Amino acid sequence: MTDRINIELATWSEDHFDLLRGLNAPEMTEHLGGPETDAQVAERHERYLRIAGIGTGRMFAVVLLPGRELVGSVGYWDRTWHGEPVYEMGWGILPAYQGRGLATAAVSRAVAHARTEGARRAIHAYPGADNPASNAVCRKLGFTPTGEIEFEYPPGNMMRCNDWRLEI
Repeated sequence: MTDRINIELATWSEDHFDLLRGLNAPEMTEHLGGPETDAQVAERHERYLRIAGIGTGRMFAVVLLPGRELVGSVGYWDRTWHGEPVYEMGWGILPAYQGRGLATAAVSRAVAHARTEGARRAIHAYPGADNPASNAVCRKLGFTPTGEIEFEYPPGNMMRCNDWRLEI
């Protein structure tokens, strides 16, 4: 089903800063401790630009075709989880584009990209326990739930998350 959704993943670039600012809106960050400051968004953008150069992992802008609208982000990056090197994955789709299967399609394509790197055996996603949409993405794509956890995100804010694992 996700193959019929007409999106592409574009490697994160300087051109995606305004998209990141849009993804920082209160309705987009309610499950993540609220919006970041402008300085934090600028630092996040810089991390996204550097991610591929600091190890394995990638950040992408989600581009809706044929109009080439920037509608969200998806990515994966290195993490050590319970002593195992894995990828952590995160995503967000702007509110005006939610409910169309775009997140599922974007995550599916990012997982396929991670598989091509061959550097990790598994991907973990940690959506808030109270975030039904992101948990549904994990379920639809075959991630296995490993339980609820306390997760610090952003730094200084503890949140209840579901730990989902996908073997790649």
